[in-house]
Amino acid sequence: MTGLINEKDIVSYIKDLVEIPSPSGYTEAAISHVASFMQEKGIPAQITNKGALLASIKGQDDSKHRLLTAHVDTLGAMVKEIKGNGRLRLTMIGGFRWNSVEGEYCSIHTADGRIFTGTILIDQTSVHVYKNAGDAKRDDKTIEVRIDANVKTKDETEKLGISVGDFVSFDPRVEETDHGFLKSRHLDDKASVGILMHLIDVINKEGAALPYTTHFLISNNEEIGYGGNSNIPGETIEYLAVDMGAIGEGQTTDEYSVSICAKDSSGPYNYRLRQHLVSLAKANEVDYRVDIYPYYGSDASAAISAGHDVVHGLIGPGIDASHAFERTHIKALIHTAGLLYHYLHSPLA
Repeated sequence: MTGLINEKDIVSYIKDLVEIPSPSGYTEAAISHVASFMQEKGIPAQITNKGALLASIKGQDDSKHRLLTAHVDTLGAMVKEIKGNGRLRLTMIGGFRWNSVEGEYCSIHTADGRIFTGTILIDQTSVHVYKNAGDAKRDDKTIEVRIDANVKTKDETEKLGISVGDFVSFDPRVEETDHGFLKSRHLDDKASVGILMHLIDVINKEGAALPYTTHFLISNNEEIGYGGNSNIPGETIEYLAVDMGAIGEGQTTDEYSVSICAKDSSGPYNYRLRQHLVSLAKANEVDYRVDIYPYYGSDASAAISAGHDVVHGLIGPGIDASHAFERTHIKALIHTAGLLYHYLHSPLA
C-alpha cells in the first residue's frame, strides 16, 4: 500500500459527511458538500438532473474510462401522518427494521427550512403503564416520533409547520474509539465516500496522471434502488461500486479488511474484475475477504439492470450491524483505500 494514505484524513471526511442529514430524496446538502470539495481540489464536476455528482480526472488513455461510485444517501423516514396527540407516524426510506432506530434521536426537516428535534419511540414505551411493552410489535402503526415541542394535538403540531411529507433524519452519534473503531449511523455509505475523497487528495499530491480517465460518481438514490444507473460516460469499460461489506453469521467479511463481493441478490459480479482485485490485494499486502451478500444490491448492479454494457464490481470496508447502528475499524478503511489506490493505477481487468 502507499504511504500517502492517511487514516486521520479519511476519518475526518467521514465524520463531516455523517453529520449532514441526507436520507434518500433529501441529499442536496451532502452533494453540495462533496461538490465544494471537488471544486477546492480542482476536479471538474457536475451535478446531474437526478441530483448526483459526477467528477472526472483525465487519464493517459482517454478512450477507455473507469468509473467508481459511492453514495451519500442514507436510511431515513418521512412523516406519514400527524396523530391526534401531536406525535408523528412515519414511513420508511430505505430498508431497515423499526427496532434498529427505536429510542434514536431524530430531526424533522420542514418544507420551509426549519428543523425540529424528536425521539423515535414505540407508542407503548412506559413499562409502568404498558405491561407488554417489550412484546408489542414494532411497525408503521406503533412507531412514532415524540417531538421536542409543547404539542398535544394534531393542530398544535401543524402550527409548527410540520406536515406530511417532511423528511426525518436519524442522528449519527459518530464516535472514534481508543481502539480504532469508528461508530456511527450512515457509514453505509459515507465511509466509502470519505475514502474516495481522500484518494482524490492522494492523486492530487502525486501529480502523475492515472492510466485511464476516471470518473467518480457520488450517487444519491442507492438506498431506494436506482442510484448509479445513469450519467455513465459512454467510454466507461469498468464500473466499480465502493459500498460496504456486510458482516454476520456465515459471512467471511470482518471489520478489519476490505470485502470483495462475488455475488449479491442481483447475481454474480464480473469474475474477471473480481479476480483482478484479488490479485492486486495479494500483491500489495491488502487484507481482503471475498464474500456473498444474500440481501444486497449496489449502484453497480443497478447500472447492469439498467442495461449498461460495463464490467461491474463491488468492494467496501467491512461494516458491522449494517442498516442499524454501524461500526467499522480504521484497518478496514485503510485496506479499502489501499486496494482502490492500486486498482486506479493498474491495467484494466
